[in-house]
Amino acid sequence: MANAQPIKERQYKMNPNYAINVRDKLFDKLLDAGFIYPIETTQWLSPLVIVPKKNGKLRICVDYCKLNAQTKKDLFPLPFLDSIIDFVVGHEM
Repeated sequence: MANAQPIKERQYKMNPNYAINVRDKLFDKLLDAGFIYPIETTQWLSPLVIVPKKNGKLRICVDYCKLNAQTKKDLFPLPFLDSIIDFVVGHEM
């Protein structure tokens, strides 16, 4: 939406042990790999949510609820992956 107001949410409080883990696993690795890069400012910001898994590892999620409320809904959803594969199988390109 062209007239959408930017959503800038505050970060949720995070367990200090989780924060170290997030920095080590997410930011440092992705930064070193070139997948992400630092920015000075942004108009859109969604908070991280850290969810412990049953195996003890952490799942890093982003809460996009307020961002999703600002997006325009697509009336024509993407087709199922199975139907796409059936359509392209046997073609070189």
